[in-house]
Amino acid sequence: MSKIIASAAIRGAHKIFRRAEESYKEAIERFGPDQEVGFPNTAYYLPIIYAITGIAISKLGEMRKVLDLCAKMIPPPVREKVALPYLAPALDAGMATFFAEEMIEAIRYLDNSCTYLANSEDVDLAAYGASMNGTKAGLWLGAANDVIFRKRGVEFVDGTAPGFAAIVGAAPDSETAQKIALELQEKNLYVFMCGENGGKRFSEQLVEAGVQIGWPTRLVPFGPDISQAVFAIGFACRVAMAFGGIKPGDFRRNLIYNKDRTYAFVLALGDVTDEWYANAAGAINWGFPTIADTPIPEVLPTGICTYEHVVSNVPHNQIVQKAIETRGLKVQVAKVPIPVSYGPAFEGERVRGEDIFLEMGGGRTVAVEWTTSKRMEEIEDGRVEVIGPDVADVAPGTRLHFAMVAEVAGRNFQEDFEPILERQNHHLINQAQGIMHIGQRDIAWIRISKAAVEKGFTLTHIGKIIHAKYHQDFGAIFDKVQIKIYTEEADVRQVLGLARASYEHRDARIEGMTDEDVDTFYSCILCQSFAPNHVCIVSPERTGLCGAYNWLDCRASNEINPDGPNQPVKKGECTDERYGQFEGCNDYIRKASRQNVQSVSLYSLMVDPMTTCGCCECIAAVLPMCNAIMTVDRDFTDMTPCGMKFTSLAGSVGGGAQTPGFLGHSKYNIAQRKFLKGDGGLLRIAWMPKRLKDEMYERIKKRGEELGCPNLPEMIADETVATTEEQVLEYITEKGHPCLGMEDLF
Repeated sequence: MSKIIASAAIRGAHKIFRRAEESYKEAIERFGPDQEVGFPNTAYYLPIIYAITGIAISKLGEMRKVLDLCAKMIPPPVREKVALPYLAPALDAGMATFFAEEMIEAIRYLDNSCTYLANSEDVDLAAYGASMNGTKAGLWLGAANDVIFRKRGVEFVDGTAPGFAAIVGAAPDSETAQKIALELQEKNLYVFMCGENGGKRFSEQLVEAGVQIGWPTRLVPFGPDISQAVFAIGFACRVAMAFGGIKPGDFRRNLIYNKDRTYAFVLALGDVTDEWYANAAGAINWGFPTIADTPIPEVLPTGICTYEHVVSNVPHNQIVQKAIETRGLKVQVAKVPIPVSYGPAFEGERVRGEDIFLEMGGGRTVAVEWTTSKRMEEIEDGRVEVIGPDVADVAPGTRLHFAMVAEVAGRNFQEDFEPILERQNHHLINQAQGIMHIGQRDIAWIRISKAAVEKGFTLTHIGKIIHAKYHQDFGAIFDKVQIKIYTEEADVRQVLGLARASYEHRDARIEGMTDEDVDTFYSCILCQSFAPNHVCIVSPERTGLCGAYNWLDCRASNEINPDGPNQPVKKGECTDERYGQFEGCNDYIRKASRQNVQSVSLYSLMVDPMTTCGCCECIAAVLPMCNAIMTVDRDFTDMTPCGMKFTSLAGSVGGGAQTPGFLGHSKYNIAQRKFLKGDGGLLRIAWMPKRLKDEMYERIKKRGEELGCPNLPEMIADETVATTEEQVLEYITEKGHPCLGMEDLF
């Protein structure tokens, strides 16, 4: 398909070159070769020619050598249906097209064949157009003078404006034009406009729709014809020379600078002519792709542009997002769009008792959060849906089921990144004033305060937070994210099943790795807003107690965000192999806990157990009478044989406390080889809730077989046979549980 585009571009280049030759001859006859030429109040001569060739054209006669250069660059004319074998000739033709058009525009300034307004930021183009009694004459700004360029160009360097959209032609109607322009403005992009389609021009459509156009609104109408596209490309060349330190004539560095730094693209709206093809081919030299709304031939292989070169037949409601995706632009959301204050100052805020308007999860209802990847075409960036009752549909004090699915897509996104983004939900949601978030995965717990609801906060705003902050903090690894929130129980449970299957798949990746295989563990301090002294150490054989992060996840998280909560910890010398104490880990923990915790055992709850936060999936506790250990997950709400419910256990050992005899851990950790190794390992477990045992049955059985106890699951008591420690002892004695023959825990 690129062969056809190359042929059309070359034909278009010949047409434009002939026009330039004619304009030059007429100008020479009229003004003479010594006539000064250039764009008014600029110091870059004809900037594309100057930047690429180093030729500083200041007089009309000096154009001759550039015209001769163009004649050499443009390949011979191609018949209508002849296809060239590759794109390269079109690139030369495209470059020559810009040289020719730049000379055409310089001559226009001499003969006033196109009337440009005074190029000032103070011009109200919409009001001016209205004053022309519908003629729309004089809406064009032409080349940016140096005052405007210096003010606006620096924005392309400091990130205020990541790039521009060069719009050629016109939308089907004014309403569509307005929507496209607004979406581009929301992305902080400049919109440079030229050309016409069927007698319509994009800038004129915006005026008809009552939109303010001009430099202040970043909607800049350069001119009525396709040749004014050179003002956009020339602007990019000037940015590279003025702010990038690129010398005139150093074409390679100028092109690379713009490819890497100026996120620009062409939106071709309407029937694409040969001249449009020639300009599109020219833009590709700078790494600027073309996205069209008509079914023109495409150039999909990557090479010069970051991704595709020409993409066609894109619907108008998708064309901006497709252009941003194709150019590789990462969207920056400047502000979290919610009606309450937002920031780290609110991360540790609690929502209690009478302050609660809505509660979800926390063992009272089902609450699950799942971040999963999708194909690019399946996602509409920024879309947030709430399926089921929202805040406005319930009374104060209501409890709802909750499932949030964040669907993410990106050309460079990896499956390994899913849990990293998902784990961020905890502190991202927490930073909203009046919103409390605890836990992750399928043990999330969210409270929304009455004060937040009074300010207009809804479940939709939770999705807005995730969209904005994912882009702000992790935009380098993905391109689009959409959020779906479910509150009907049937929908939530369906998502729960899908999410748990995904969790299991993630956890299985770590199988086979041992702590001895690596010299580096990772920390996790995401929960220090609620548990200031808590430091989680994650190793290949000890997943994070929240269940959300394993060693591979932490490694990926650190690669994405080297200054984030998952820091590499050199384990150093092993000072106690049985309990899992490492010199490097203890050094890190002392520092990260602010000297509150001196040493930690990775494999014991009796000797220097790891601290626990409020996000643990399970809590293990000793049963002294049984010489054993029990564990309970947060979904179990009844009394346990140790005499405490999960909530009481969490209150006793959470908050970053180091409490011998108690330990927070993940479900997956139960069957890992180093689990409680210093205290007898899995064979020391004598009781757990039946639902947890059923969930872990196959893994417990497999690990039991490795330990010489193939029927271990049947030996472990649950609430159906024992609710007190005495009953547990009776049951395990009857079953001959191995813990009875182990050394004493105390």
